[in-house]
Amino acid sequence: MKFIGIDLGWSSGASGLCCLNWENNQLQFIECDRLLATNDILTWIDTQISPTEPAIIAVDAPTIISNPTGMRLADKLTHKHFGRYHAGCYPANLSRPFAQKTVEFGLSLEARGFVHAPTIEAQELGRYQIEVFPHPATINLFQLDRIIKYKKGKLAERQLELMKLCQYIIDILPSLEPSLNLSCGTGILPVSLGGSKLPEIPTSVATLKALEDKLDALLCAYIGAHWWYWGIERNLVLGDRTIGYIVIPQLQ
Repeated sequence: MKFIGIDLGWSSGASGLCCLNWENNQLQFIECDRLLATNDILTWIDTQISPTEPAIIAVDAPTIISNPTGMRLADKLTHKHFGRYHAGCYPANLSRPFAQKTVEFGLSLEARGFVHAPTIEAQELGRYQIEVFPHPATINLFQLDRIIKYKKGKLAERQLELMKLCQYIIDILPSLEPSLNLSCGTGILPVSLGGSKLPEIPTSVATLKALEDKLDALLCAYIGAHWWYWGIERNLVLGDRTIGYIVIPQLQ
């Protein structure tokens, strides 16, 4: 079973991509990448997953939008449950400039056999897609008092916060169930995910954004694996298949 994480660029930005594989009762790192064009992203997915191979694709983007204006119920519920942690979701509706791109991406995955899975039988093989949101996931997985604020602010502040996120990934994801194996490679996140070393600190906004996108994709892939491994027992689902939903892991 493979787990693909997509930190989708909602409008014109590049997308972070990550692939994990379930092997020997652990999640093994396969690849991280960053691509711009939607067709290139879909080609990358086709390269990672054969037409009949089971997988979950976890997308950080609203792939189901039915409301012409306002906020989806799923978005509102992130503010209800996680607003105090600064982890509320950006509102999605059909009038937003990104809506066509994100919805069409979900439809492209459906055309490849990846059905939406707001409900799932734990550890049942299949081809699924889900919508995820890393910020509330990190609150629960890393037991934080607020989100790690690596997306906004001055470069020096974002550098510190992004390194903090890397450290949480290294320290905590290998200890959870399912476990992410970080024992191989050269020690550089996220290219090889090896050892206990941090990546080099990005020295520009561009290099910081590139690392941020890949780490977000890694988190998305892990959320997909957590959903498959535990199902509803240790995950929260906000919304539903008709109006849009977000899957958020819980430790218990």
